[in-house]
Amino acid sequence: MASRPPSRPRDRNRPAGARGTRPTQKKQTSGTGSQITTRAVILLSVVLLLVASYTASFRAWWGARQEIQSTKAEAVALKHQIKDLKNQKDRFDDPAYIKQQARERFGWVMPGEVGYRVIGEDGSVRGHVPELDEPPEVYQPQWYDKLWGSVETAGADEGDGAPKDETSDEPLKGNE
Repeated sequence: MASRPPSRPRDRNRPAGARGTRPTQKKQTSGTGSQITTRAVILLSVVLLLVASYTASFRAWWGARQEIQSTKAEAVALKHQIKDLKNQKDRFDDPAYIKQQARERFGWVMPGEVGYRVIGEDGSVRGHVPELDEPPEVYQPQWYDKLWGSVETAGADEGDGAPKDETSDEPLKGNE
């Protein structure tokens, strides 16, 4: 005969009819599930707080970077413009260039040359007609400049700076 394993003492917490069933073990929750969730929420809130605080700094840095780049580009453009203006100034130091510009811009001719203009049937000049630029506007002072000028004029001393004394030491002569 086959030997039977020794029987265990009966568990008092088990009902008598539950022979073949195993005793149910309760899972022990030491609170690790809720602490992980709490820790995750705290960590997430700290990360969000850091992101929010660094976003303003990053935006300011990015704006400053863009401004620096645009300023550098503007400086390069201005250097090219200065270079072009210096070249133009150097060209005006050449008398031949000045003569050429006088001929082109103003229609001047050298002594002994004859200048021709082609006039159409309608009486208008054909071809390129050089025109002078408009003269600059005369400065018209603003009203507040005029007002301040009158204040300065009124405050200016006349003559040697001493007030004029209209009274004299001589007695007045009346009708005698």
